[in-house]
Amino acid sequence: MSCDLLPTEKPGPHYQGDVFDIINDGWDMMVGHPECTRLCNSGVRWLHERNLWGDMEEAAYFFNNLKNANISRICLENPSPHKYAREIIGEYTQLIQPSQFGHAESKATCLWLKNLEKLTPTEIITKGIIHRVHLEPPGPERHKNRSRSLIGIANAMAEQWG
Repeated sequence: MSCDLLPTEKPGPHYQGDVFDIINDGWDMMVGHPECTRLCNSGVRWLHERNLWGDMEEAAYFFNNLKNANISRICLENPSPHKYAREIIGEYTQLIQPSQFGHAESKATCLWLKNLEKLTPTEIITKGIIHRVHLEPPGPERHKNRSRSLIGIANAMAEQWG
């Protein structure tokens, strides 16, 4: 089942609302993709320039509430966090790249794992790798397109942890 504040783009079971409304409903595993805007390296400069420290602390609090949920197996996925976020949310367990799972692109993706084995690469690509997220043009879909999880990684999670 998916859960988001936004409507789903794909058919299937979906809860549109606050994850904390359903987090204690007896789940045996959660793969979470918490908002990364104020936690990741790419946005660190704005913390001081726009005084977004409170936003960063709120995002880290949300992240930690997911990480510490009463669910036996948890994976949280986010880009590389900046040092201020790491001080609050802790170090990640594993860093993966889409190119390890059949996608010819680069996007460092960190995983915080609880009672799950590290993902084993399924199809390593070594040539023609692009930085798609950096090439995404400005516009209303940029944020969503840059944050999409890739099917090769999702399939590896399903096959190795399902």
